Amino acid sequence: QVRLVESGGGLVQAGGSLRLSCAASGRFFSNYTMGWFRQAPGTVREFVAGMAGIGSSTFADSMKGRCTISRDNAKNTLYLEMNSLTPEDTAVYYCAAGTDRRVVPRPFEGDYSYWGQGTQVTVSS
Repeated sequence: QVRLVESGGGLVQAGGSLRLSCAASGRFFSNYTMGWFRQAPGTVREFVAGMAGIGSSTFADSMKGRCTISRDNAKNTLYLEMNSLTPEDTAVYYCAAGTDRRVVPRPFEGDYSYWGQGTQVTVSS
C-alpha cells in the first residue's frame, strides 16, 4: 500500500505561482511513474503533468511553458511548480503513482494505481 499526501495549495492571485508537494510513504519505490491531475468543480479529472521514475516528463498542453515537475527521491517527494496561474487553474490537485515504471509517462488515469486526497488551489482574478 502506498500513501500519497499533497500539500502546498492555497489562494493565489492571477499571475502568481505555487509549488505543490506530494509526499509518498508505504510500499513506494522511486522508479514509480508519478503524476499530477486536477479536478475543477463540476468537471472530470484531467491530467496536468507526469514524471517517469526513469525517463521523461509529460505536460498537458494547457500547462506547457508554465509548469515544472520534479522529484526528490531521497525524500520520496514529488513537486509541481506552476506559474502564471489563472482562474481556470482553480481545482483540486491530486498526486498519483503508477507501478508500470514507464520511460515516458502517459496522461491516462489507468496508468496510476495510487492517489492522494488532493490539495485545493484557488486562483482569484
